[in-house]
Amino acid sequence: MPPVKICGITRAEDALLAAQLGAAWVGFVFWPHSARWVEPAEAASILAAMPPHVAGVGVFVDQAIEDVDAIAAEVGLGAVQLHGDESAAVCAASRRRVIKAVRLSTGSTAEAVDTVWSGATLLLDAFDPEQRGGTGRQVDWTLASRIARRRRTILSGGLRADNVGEAIRRVAPYGLDVSSGVESRPGIKDAGRMRAFFAAVEAAAGATGVPTRAATTVGAAD
Repeated sequence: MPPVKICGITRAEDALLAAQLGAAWVGFVFWPHSARWVEPAEAASILAAMPPHVAGVGVFVDQAIEDVDAIAAEVGLGAVQLHGDESAAVCAASRRRVIKAVRLSTGSTAEAVDTVWSGATLLLDAFDPEQRGGTGRQVDWTLASRIARRRRTILSGGLRADNVGEAIRRVAPYGLDVSSGVESRPGIKDAGRMRAFFAAVEAAAGATGVPTRAATTVGAAD
């Protein structure tokens, strides 16, 4: 089963269920303009209750890399997800492992990722002029598949229990990232939707022979 990140965590009970269901990562949004924003101290408390196999990932948008690293240290994050227009130099300057989001629009091509720092794991998400993630919009899976063949890629954007199986078959991503697809409202996860999502991932991975991949390559704490 490809590793799964449940992103936009704001409650301990949601993180604990994600861990029980097999999540490799829990994601916390530290961009103040997000409906899923969480205080670093609260995120640290939630992460401290996670079993060893679950790593924390922090989502940031065009924030000073010094602030990003400071929050990462405070919370105990294994990786930082830079979801803005951060340059390769900014990505390389982080003290944590980096997941770099690339927002794909209608006119995007596979070359859209060529300027992303080579040391980063890619996360593909759908473009939105205002929101940074959690939009529920689906990316172009044909394009995502081409990118995933070139670089290690986490697929995001509009994933739900009813489409994640097809996404795995068509894109064959390294990992999966879901937020709005398992929510009752922004920041509040729905237990039934989470269970259905993991069941669909496991079923699709078994049908396609996708091997389980270790999440520690992008998410383990230093």
